[in-house]
Amino acid sequence: MRKTGLAILGLTAALTAAGGITAMAAAGWATENGQWVYYDNYGSHVTNEWKKGADNQWRYLNGDGQMTVNSWVDEEYYVDSDGVMAAGKWMKLSSNSRSITSGDHWYYFQDSGKVITNAWKKIDNRWYHFDMDGAMETGWMDDNMSYAKDDGAAVTGWQKLYPPEDEGEERNPFYDDDRRWYYFSSTGKKFVPELSGDATCAEKRIDGNYYCFNSHGAMQTGWAYIGGNNVEPGTIDGYRFYDSNGKAITGWYSAVPPADLTGYENEVEWFYFTKNGVPKSGPAKGSASTADFLKVGGKTYLFNELGTPVTGLQKVFVNKNSEEYTSYYFEPGSCALMSGKVNVEEGDGTKCQYYFASSGKGYTGVQGGSLYYMGKLQTADNTLKYEVISFPGSNGNNTNYLVNSSGKVVKNASSAKDNDGNKYSSDRNGILTKINGEAVSASATFNAPKAPDWN
Repeated sequence: MRKTGLAILGLTAALTAAGGITAMAAAGWATENGQWVYYDNYGSHVTNEWKKGADNQWRYLNGDGQMTVNSWVDEEYYVDSDGVMAAGKWMKLSSNSRSITSGDHWYYFQDSGKVITNAWKKIDNRWYHFDMDGAMETGWMDDNMSYAKDDGAAVTGWQKLYPPEDEGEERNPFYDDDRRWYYFSSTGKKFVPELSGDATCAEKRIDGNYYCFNSHGAMQTGWAYIGGNNVEPGTIDGYRFYDSNGKAITGWYSAVPPADLTGYENEVEWFYFTKNGVPKSGPAKGSASTADFLKVGGKTYLFNELGTPVTGLQKVFVNKNSEEYTSYYFEPGSCALMSGKVNVEEGDGTKCQYYFASSGKGYTGVQGGSLYYMGKLQTADNTLKYEVISFPGSNGNNTNYLVNSSGKVVKNASSAKDNDGNKYSSDRNGILTKINGEAVSASATFNAPKAPDWN
């Protein structure tokens, strides 16, 4: 009883001016039948109105003129057990009469005392969202653009969450459960890209790494198509690959190719991704130039339109705008460009000796006493023993080399006789000077060089 008496005395002091309560009906606060009331200057009860006490706090007089306690007022304000209007504070309360959901919810009352409804509010440097009735929201909200855990504060940064039910996210095999990774800004807004064309996701750079997000803002893993300008159908262009952590792959990586691309030779292929995660690609077979080469770790590679490194004998133009081309050879297994003397398996399965300069360029001319054209060794037919190979020159002239069946240039010959009875003479460089005793002019043409088999 003593504590109750002290509480009443405290409330009395809060409501009345110093000097005690007057028993007569004077303007101001008074008690009546154990209830606090407020009289106006005419001695009448004030009803449905807010009045301040001596403590400068607002209290509400209901329709009967009694001070309201522990109740909603006009469904936008709340008064506590002392009748004081809640202001600038959180309160966990039962729903007001207009609430759709029942039970207790957290509400925040502004300094004016009015509850926040249907809005965001930054409180203690954290963002909160309140529904139409003012109840603090949790889970997905704001058209699935924000998310709050049980404390109601909007999450920021990376969050692994169950997708909103109405988005129908399909499960990705790279995930270990049905949750997805999302990225939220410092204000709690989920990153959702605008996709163009037939792209399945779009990239965002976060902390120096590239990630890809779909139209719902869910982070993607594995192959994803981001599209782009001038992307040729049926090529690797426009694709990216993201590891199980969502980061764009860089450097060499072996993977099952994209499911919607065809033409791969193996179930698992090697790809090379630049520092920005772009897969290296090149033109179709026979259209590449040396400008398409890529040097990695001191070795040179060439990629096709599907993004895989080519192997074997390749026709390559000597530069981007040139019509001149020759052979280059990429070693099966390592896929690296080769140089020097190499036995190459051609399209028909036969092996032929080739010579490639230090740059990898198929050599044309005499090297080590043997004759090569676009890297391929030029030999006389075994049934003939000797042949003359004509290399086209300028002004309609040719350089006519005399070679034997081993591909060696026959130098200083005076009467080299083939199996058909023809006799050849050559100078110190192996260039034909006479045939059957008759001088040979520079305009004479014999056998064309044997071209490489790039197929």
